[in-house]
Amino acid sequence: MALLRGQPAVDIVLVEQWQDADVLVVVHDRLRISDLRELREKMPEFTKPIVLVVQELRESQLLGAVEWGVRAVVPMAQATGDRLIRTITAVAAGAGEIPAKLIGPLLDQVHTLHDAVLRPNGLTSSGLTPREINVLTLIADGKDTTEVAQALWYSERTVKNIIQGMISRLNLRNRAHAVAYAARAGVI
Repeated sequence: MALLRGQPAVDIVLVEQWQDADVLVVVHDRLRISDLRELREKMPEFTKPIVLVVQELRESQLLGAVEWGVRAVVPMAQATGDRLIRTITAVAAGAGEIPAKLIGPLLDQVHTLHDAVLRPNGLTSSGLTPREINVLTLIADGKDTTEVAQALWYSERTVKNIIQGMISRLNLRNRAHAVAYAARAGVI
């Protein structure tokens, strides 16, 4: 990472001090998803984003890389000091960056994931079912269990079961937490 040494916007920490890092920069010629998995297994407490500088990344690896924490991909040929600083700063601020030619394939993989895994299990990308979203929308509007049941033509017991199942599955604390979860996911 000689390109980053001496840059005022970046502090480089030793591998032993990875807990202090805001962003992890991983450099690979040819990435294997197992490399990222092994990295996360060695540092399970490190949940910060990864900037991946790579010579070669197959399109089929994109979604796996994102699942393991990659938030930016910088082709090695374009990895100048300035480019890395901009990317690291952007990722630390919550942005992501991938080469334009990889956006289409990544979106195709997300679509495939939705069609092959989420939809057959009755889920949306938020992890909520359409039924749960309907119930939470009404709760967010201030309706109580009886009013939600009447509006959706469910029994009160069904509404309570929907809420309890969702809270349990998503490890939420209560109805308010479930509404906040759905709001943050952008479904209500």
